[in-house]
Amino acid sequence: MAVVVRAGAAPLFWAGVCAAGIGALVPGLTGRRIGGLAGAALFLVALAVVFCARRGRYAALVASAARAAKLDVLQDRAVSVRAWRRGHRWWLLLAPAAAVASAFAVPIAGGLLLAGCGAGLWLKAAWVGRRELAGGVLLWVRVDWLDARAGRPAGKTVKGYRTTGIAAGDAAPGGARRRTAALV
Repeated sequence: MAVVVRAGAAPLFWAGVCAAGIGALVPGLTGRRIGGLAGAALFLVALAVVFCARRGRYAALVASAARAAKLDVLQDRAVSVRAWRRGHRWWLLLAPAAAVASAFAVPIAGGLLLAGCGAGLWLKAAWVGRRELAGGVLLWVRVDWLDARAGRPAGKTVKGYRTTGIAAGDAAPGGARRRTAALV
């Protein structure tokens, strides 16, 4: 489940950083200094809003999580990330373009707003990962409960999370890739 939360973090963050860098090259209407300060404020606000959004729903679903049954359809990490990014590809293409275009009015700010959204998703995935480690389980959401774009792991259609052992699948707690120990 944390994989779905984390799937958009890296593309949004790095696209935002690149858009902010490109935006720094444009003087804009407000100037780079005001744009940079506004961007820093927007980064912090976006990070806090994305991190705090729906945390109560996540906590309720985590508290009511049940052991995964044989018939539950659970996806590997790579498949979940690919499905999320494919379902949101237009957003991932248009958001950086809009951030760069906003640089003509307020330089840097749009890119830092986008980067703040990505950082908030990463923090939320880390928060879920800490809950997974505390419980000693991996949390999963059934594939058929996700929306059509393979997103919304705490949406209305999600009735509860499923749990497996901490070693199941190819994801570590928090949705990161599982690091394998080197053979000696």
